[in-house]
Amino acid sequence: MQKFQKYTQNLGYDNEFIYSYKTKVGKIDFINNTLYRLGYWSRTTSKHINYAADRLGLKVMNMEG
Repeated sequence: MQKFQKYTQNLGYDNEFIYSYKTKVGKIDFINNTLYRLGYWSRTTSKHINYAADRLGLKVMNMEG
């Protein structure tokens, strides 16, 4: 798992997902430059998702369905 420069203890990612506190919270779609939010999260986890999207150059969208 890769880490970001900030939130190194609680935030990471692989080629498919963003993990906050070891929980899958976002699905990465590099083809469409999108990070799909997997559910509704606390303020801290939402901050992690937005930070990860910014660092990876992705826009954040809710997962449909």
